[in-house]
Amino acid sequence: MALRHWAITLGAAALSATGAYAGEIKNVIVVIGDGMGPQQVGLLNSYVKHAPNSIYKDKNRESAWEKLAKDGVLGLAYTDAANVLVTDSAASATQFASGKMSGSEMIGADQDGHATETMLEIAEKMGKATGLISDTRVTHATPAGFAAHQTHRSKENAIAVDMLNNDVDVMLGGGLRHWIPQGANDKTGDVHAQLTRLTDGAVRIKSKRKDERNLLGEASGLGYQLAFTRNQLEAASGDKLLGLFAYSQTLNGIEESLNRQDPERTTPTLKEMAQKAISILEKNDKGFFLMVESGLIDWAAHDNDTGYMLHEMLKMDGVVEYLHEWAKGRDDTLIVVTADHETGGFGFSYSRNSLPEGRDLPGKVFEGTQFKPNYNFGNFNTLDRIYQQSASYVDIFGKFDSLATADQTPAALAKLVNQHTSFDISEAEAARVLETEDNEYFVEGHGYLSAKTFPKVNEYKEFFVYGSEVRHNLLATVVGKQQNTVWATGTHTSTPVPVIAWGPDSVTSQFNGLIHTTDWANFVIKALR
Repeated sequence: MALRHWAITLGAAALSATGAYAGEIKNVIVVIGDGMGPQQVGLLNSYVKHAPNSIYKDKNRESAWEKLAKDGVLGLAYTDAANVLVTDSAASATQFASGKMSGSEMIGADQDGHATETMLEIAEKMGKATGLISDTRVTHATPAGFAAHQTHRSKENAIAVDMLNNDVDVMLGGGLRHWIPQGANDKTGDVHAQLTRLTDGAVRIKSKRKDERNLLGEASGLGYQLAFTRNQLEAASGDKLLGLFAYSQTLNGIEESLNRQDPERTTPTLKEMAQKAISILEKNDKGFFLMVESGLIDWAAHDNDTGYMLHEMLKMDGVVEYLHEWAKGRDDTLIVVTADHETGGFGFSYSRNSLPEGRDLPGKVFEGTQFKPNYNFGNFNTLDRIYQQSASYVDIFGKFDSLATADQTPAALAKLVNQHTSFDISEAEAARVLETEDNEYFVEGHGYLSAKTFPKVNEYKEFFVYGSEVRHNLLATVVGKQQNTVWATGTHTSTPVPVIAWGPDSVTSQFNGLIHTTDWANFVIKALR
C-alpha cells in the first residue's frame, strides 16, 4: 500500500517505537487460520489455479488470500513456544495475543506463570470495541488466549467466565455447552425446556459445566443480546452480542459449501459472523479490535482429511475476501492474516501409482519418441475430485459407528467412503483402516484378515495421538495414493507459517522476513498504542 500521512507535520503525532505514527491504527483485525502452514495455502492455491472446475474460474483464478498478500506484506513466522520445539494452540495464541513467550497448553500466562496483557485487553483500555469469533468453540484455545487467564486450555468452563468478566463486546462461535448450567442435562427439566425454546431447538442442549451457573443469564444481565441461530444473529441490533450457534463446533467447510444457499439453514457461516461483528464494532468512534479464527483447518489436518481441509481453506478465503473489501480505501486499519502453527505435514507428492501413459508432442525435441515421465506427478482432475467430497472423515465414521455392531464391517465402511468421496476404497482396504491389535475381519476373496496382515493401529500412536481417531489417519493413507497426497503426522509441526500484514506501510513493512509470532504481536501492540 502507498505510504500515508507523510505530509503531516511531526508535531501532529508522535512517532512510535515501530516507526508508525501513534494513533495511526484505529482498527485491528487478526485472522487466524488454525493449523494453516504453507502446505495448506499450497492446497488452496493448487485448487484455485488448476482445478478444471475451480469455483474461482470467474475470479481470474486468484484467491482472496493471494490478493491480500499482493496488496500487503508477506512474511514467515516461526511458532515455537517456551522451551519446546513445537507449540500447541494455547501457547501460540497466548504468545501472539500478548507478545510474551508462553508454556505449552497455558492460556493467557507467560512462561513464568504471570498473567499476560493481551492486545484485546489493551484495546479495551483505550475505549475500543472488541470481538472474538471462531468456528470452533468460542472458549477454545485460540480465542481464549486473547481474553482469559488459566493454567490449562481444558478449563473451558472457567475460560467462559473469564471472557464474560473481560467484557468482550462481541463473542460469536460454538461451545454452548460451557455456558449453560449442569441442570440442563435433565431432558425433562425446566432448564432444558427453557433453553430449547431460547435456541429455537437449533442447538444441542447438553452442559459440560459442573455447577449451576447460567452464564447466558449473566450475559443478558450485563447487556448482551443473545443469538443461537442465523436469524437471531441477523436480527441482533445492540452494541454487545453473545452468539453461540452449536454444542461444540459450528458448520464445517463441507457443510458450509453444500448448504450456504439453503434458506432453511439455521447456523451462520463464519463470514456471516464476521459481517455481523464488523457492523457492531465499527460503530465505536475510537475503533475496534477483532480476532476471527478459522479453526477447523486444524481439525481437518489432525484427521489428515484433504477434502475437508480444502473446504476449510475455501471458507477462510471467503472471510479474507470480505474483510479486505471492507477495509479497502481506509488508511486507519491493520489486517493480519496468519496461523498459530502448521498441522499434519501435508503435501502433494509424486508416486509410482497409476503411472501416466506416453503421449506424442509436436515439438522436434520429442520427434520419434513419446513424452512419458517415470512417475505419477499428479493430475489436475484430482483437485475437482477432492472438492467433491460430501462428508468429512469424522462424519463418515460417525455414520459407521451409528450402525449396529454386527453391521460395522469393512464392506459397510467402504460403502460409506465411496458414497461420500470420489476415491473408492476396497473392502480389503477398509479392513486395514479398521484394524486393531485384536480385530480380524472376513473379506470376500481374501478370507480372514488379522493384525498380522495389516499394520497395527498402535504402531501409529507416537504421532497419531487421538485414540480411535487414528482411523481417520489410516483412511488418509489408503486414499492418498489416489490423491497424490501425503501426511507426516496427526499433530502439529514446527513449520514456519505465512503472515500477511495489510495496512499503512509504516506498520506493515516490519512483517517482512522471518519473524517469531511474538514479534508480529508486538508490532500490532505498539501500533495500537
